[in-house]
Amino acid sequence: MTQKTNRRNWLKSSGLAAAGMFLAPTIVEAKKTEKTWYSEPRIWERNFSFPPDLSKLRARLLANENPYGPSARTKVAIMEAVAGGNRYGHQDAARLKSMIAEKEGVTPEHILLGPGSTDILEKTAIVSFIDGGNVVSADPAYMSLIKTALAFKAEWKSVPLTSDYAHDLDGMMAAMDDKTKLVYVCNPNNPTGSITNAEKLRAFCSKAADQSLVFVDEAYLEFLDNPASSSMVDLVRAGKNLMVTRTFSKIHGMAGIRVGYTVALPETLKKITSMVRSNMGLNVTALKGAMASLEDTAFQENSRKWTKETREYVFEAISNLGYDPIPSYTSFMLFPLKMEGQPYLDQMFDHGIGVRVFEIEDKPWCRVSMGTMKEMEMFVDSFKKVVG
Repeated sequence: MTQKTNRRNWLKSSGLAAAGMFLAPTIVEAKKTEKTWYSEPRIWERNFSFPPDLSKLRARLLANENPYGPSARTKVAIMEAVAGGNRYGHQDAARLKSMIAEKEGVTPEHILLGPGSTDILEKTAIVSFIDGGNVVSADPAYMSLIKTALAFKAEWKSVPLTSDYAHDLDGMMAAMDDKTKLVYVCNPNNPTGSITNAEKLRAFCSKAADQSLVFVDEAYLEFLDNPASSSMVDLVRAGKNLMVTRTFSKIHGMAGIRVGYTVALPETLKKITSMVRSNMGLNVTALKGAMASLEDTAFQENSRKWTKETREYVFEAISNLGYDPIPSYTSFMLFPLKMEGQPYLDQMFDHGIGVRVFEIEDKPWCRVSMGTMKEMEMFVDSFKKVVG
């Protein structure tokens, strides 16, 4: 798998590569003139490849999966829910909406559920760009919404991250025009793990929402020490035209169970549900598990704590070896390599360590997800042997 571009035009696709999943995604190369941003779509080939059998990995650190979940409480709820698998989950969905609404300080009418946040990203893109228009986002960004928008012939106005890997909010504001249907923000950002200052982002979102729908993807927000202070949900409560999405895939450890939600104005959600269904994509086991996990705050706190500990361990270990990782606020870390990407990837897999490799500025970078401390110690030990 290859993801290759220069400093001003990073990776435009970050879909998970596994056996049989080597597609060539559409990406966009952004250029800047004195007054406008415009984009030129092209196809990017993936050359770095994974071995066909991932089951032999000692440490699977390639998909930003939570190694600690689902919690024990969540597992019990899921097992007990199987007996009701012959019934639709509409009542369970309504209850989960009410629980989330109470947590976020809004009404249940402000909540839309989906099988993971990616489902909501893509449905929003379908509804927003069925008649074209453009989407403004950082570059690089998480690509699900953008790729769906491009499939509907939307234009992607990509704005490179700043030198410290934050969103260039002034650049994004300048990129907006009368054809902008949506502004997409991923904070903390994927794939860099970096963060944009909450107060600056809040001011930007408030202003941008007066011109266009703003979609804030907070999939990794709950790994912050005080996530509520950095969330943009308060703008939705204030009546701003925002969608703020979360997922149970990360802090809750339910990536394979598939539950996510968005907080938005009821009239915004009605535009989506008038075209696509939401609850029908959910199952009773996932809903019961999500409700149990939402109440299991001790597990969430431990997940946050253990992820931070492993992240700090890896950052220090890699830095001490002379590497320069991007400071991360998520469950993964990105840093430049000093050897060719494919041999590095192959040798790490030979050691049973699954990681990702991207190519940026014609140089390879490693993205490693945070596993347990034992797994991260195995990663560091194998890394030392591979890079010499």
